[in-house]
Amino acid sequence: GVEQQGTLVVAPPRDSRELTRFASMTEKHEWVVPGDIEPALENRFARGLYFAAEAHLDPRLALQQLRDKLQQAGVPLHSGEPTGTIIDCRGIHAADQQPALRAVRGEMLILQTHDVQLSRPVRLLHPRFPCYLVPRAEGHFMLGATMVESHDSSPISARAMMELLSAAYSLHPALAEARIVESGTGLRPAYQQNLPEVRFENGRFSLNGLYRHGFLLAPIMAENLMLQLTQEMTHASST
Repeated sequence: GVEQQGTLVVAPPRDSRELTRFASMTEKHEWVVPGDIEPALENRFARGLYFAAEAHLDPRLALQQLRDKLQQAGVPLHSGEPTGTIIDCRGIHAADQQPALRAVRGEMLILQTHDVQLSRPVRLLHPRFPCYLVPRAEGHFMLGATMVESHDSSPISARAMMELLSAAYSLHPALAEARIVESGTGLRPAYQQNLPEVRFENGRFSLNGLYRHGFLLAPIMAENLMLQLTQEMTHASST
């Protein structure tokens, strides 16, 4: 389900300095005319940054595929109390065991339209409400995502929805006619430095604090977990 079509970063003409600043803070990109790689954006933006090596996926589909592969490999799944060596990957729900965790609220919308076709995520830089638009199947787009220092998991606020839709409209006016098929909120788990950690406390391992990185850092964090798990078990057996 991974599609490696790169990522396109653009900014409104009046905020072109944001694009220059972003270019100075990142690497492995090239300056492009956005309409050359995304015809839907023709004449909308004079320049953009193209990160060719980046990819995107549908997290819900990916989770289902991971679950299916685990079951096919004979890994039992259950909802009872954990036993044995415990690896806690509950995100913000692990705050009962990880008091250093804080919640960062995120809000998103799922739009549907067949009037706009995109092949890759488009990120809009904006000083007040930046956003990104990620294409999915059957004319769906994921529009996100706000960042609010809050433990509130209630439905999306009117303000957040208006800001996201305003940003989408500035990407392409046809998105004003898109249908809002879903809205969602979530709480991202974060430590003080917004970087994930593998910890061993109170007899259990935890992998947490992925903040906004999520799937992006999951593979390397899993490798770090396996390394630490092996070291702890080796130490335990030697003592």
